[in-house]
Amino acid sequence: MSLEETLSLRSQSVCELCASKDALFVLDVSQDGNPTEDNAAYLCQICLTQIDGQQDLQPRHWHCLNESMWSEVPAVKILAWRLLSRLRAESWAQDLLDMLYLDEEQLVWAEDDLQSPSEEDVLHKDSNGTVLAGGDTVTLIKDLPVKGAGFTAKRGTAVRGISLVPDNANQIEGRVSGQQIVILTQFVKKSN
Repeated sequence: MSLEETLSLRSQSVCELCASKDALFVLDVSQDGNPTEDNAAYLCQICLTQIDGQQDLQPRHWHCLNESMWSEVPAVKILAWRLLSRLRAESWAQDLLDMLYLDEEQLVWAEDDLQSPSEEDVLHKDSNGTVLAGGDTVTLIKDLPVKGAGFTAKRGTAVRGISLVPDNANQIEGRVSGQQIVILTQFVKKSN
């Protein structure tokens, strides 16, 4: 049985992300370029064109990840994580990303595709000079008034699952009191 036939059978001939029954294609999600049943997904043309950047991500389309992120298929979970990471500015996507669990091996696999040369050149360091990475937990070392949100992020607040601002080594993003905010790295320390 071919890989496409195997994936068609597994997915019951629907897109594994949005459940569309339109024309379906195999997407290789493997790290080594050797697609197998576990590291490939069966997707529709709409999902494929948005994933590969031929079309901008349409947040409304990706509400389907609310269901597909719970898939037991590793490649589908990895794709859901990557898409939710790209959509994290949308509050619903950040909420789903916070719920999605990947083990360490899967997280390395998921992050592998998100690294770009410009991100590797920019090092984000906390107030003690410790290098920060996306997904780290940091603690605020100072009360920070949040402009436009009408509250103060208190000293000692833990900010989990931070994301790095790719072109600015002095800024990270994180969720405080349910709000996604930008935080200066000089006001945080990495938690162990």
